[in-house]
Amino acid sequence: MKSETEDTPLFHKPLSRRQLLGGAATAAVVLVQTAVGKTVQAAIPEAAVIPDDPTKKQGPLPSELGTRSGYEKPVRKPSDTSSRTPLQDLYGTITPADLHYERHHGGVPTINPEEYELYIHGLVEKPMKFTLQDLKRFPAFSRICFLECSGNFRSNPAGKITPQEIAGLTSQSEWTGVLLSTLFREVGVKPNATWFLAEGSDAAVMTRSIPVKKGLQDGMIAYSQNGEAIRPEQGYPARLFLPGWEGNTSVKWLRRIEFSDAPFMTREETSKYTEPVKDGKIRQFSFDMDARSIITFPAYPVQVEKGWMEIRGIAWSGRGKITQVEVSTDAGKTWQLARLQDPVLDKAHTYFRHLWQWNGNETEIMSRAVDETGYTQPTFSQLVAARGDNKGGYHFNPITTWLIQRDGQVLNKPDK
Repeated sequence: MKSETEDTPLFHKPLSRRQLLGGAATAAVVLVQTAVGKTVQAAIPEAAVIPDDPTKKQGPLPSELGTRSGYEKPVRKPSDTSSRTPLQDLYGTITPADLHYERHHGGVPTINPEEYELYIHGLVEKPMKFTLQDLKRFPAFSRICFLECSGNFRSNPAGKITPQEIAGLTSQSEWTGVLLSTLFREVGVKPNATWFLAEGSDAAVMTRSIPVKKGLQDGMIAYSQNGEAIRPEQGYPARLFLPGWEGNTSVKWLRRIEFSDAPFMTREETSKYTEPVKDGKIRQFSFDMDARSIITFPAYPVQVEKGWMEIRGIAWSGRGKITQVEVSTDAGKTWQLARLQDPVLDKAHTYFRHLWQWNGNETEIMSRAVDETGYTQPTFSQLVAARGDNKGGYHFNPITTWLIQRDGQVLNKPDK
């Protein structure tokens, strides 16, 4: 007969205080009491929890929540105003909810779903308030779609910058909620209503003016992301979602919609989210996100070896489907079609792949996306020529170039 100790799963074995406080390689951190009764953090030595042969030890029992392997540590990259999705660490087009990029203007509010209300008024026949349960009683609608901040561009003169840092303010989820067209019919939007105001419950009281026709086309109020309730950082318990448009228009923590016959010219859409263009002009209400792509492998900071490899990345467009992605492995002299991963969805991240044999010489690789409107992702110099030297910080979608050095080190080639 086996002893109790032999039958006890490894993770359920009591670890000695000596084991907890010692050990060179750390597998986890737990709280333990010292000899004087003080609670401190202590490292669990890797050797204490990782068996030499996993077939000889029973693993952890079923739990309430799943976890990632301790060997996988994808994380967002936060700043004072946002956190960026680790594009180079993902293998598909759906972003795990906890890695979805985050951008807000007044922090993340705490909202009790039992007290949540959405008020719709203005140029309507019946001003109405909806609770969260009211919204969930309407026929639900789901779609897979990307979201992107209009300020999704960074560069680094030294080239030591990852896909996450360059373009990590885009992510993709399956969103579920109620179509705006359903709510518009419920309140009876008047014929002279051409715009509506979307207002959030955050400390910034984020507001944007939205054309009614966009709401009728494909707008929705989302309360679910990837099959679960939207996370607080993404607008819990309900947010506006406008496929293909700059992320700030999909107002989070939505509390009010007001219809009017003109845009409201709110603080956020006049002090921000306007783009200077050539000849002293300003472009305002530039909602659509233009087609863009980025190679996520190989990319800084990886080091590759001579021989065959798969170049891969994502492409997307706010104006429809991606129809093709071209890849160049000779600094833009020639281009080849990449293979698009099915399904290619409307206004969604599309994965692309291209097999390439590197001969060991220094070269530059890049990708460019084309969408169903015929729009082709521009170069940096083309964007500057179109907008002037004061190009602004919004809607910048240039081709991203990676320099592969002779030693295999991959660096971003700064745009000029």
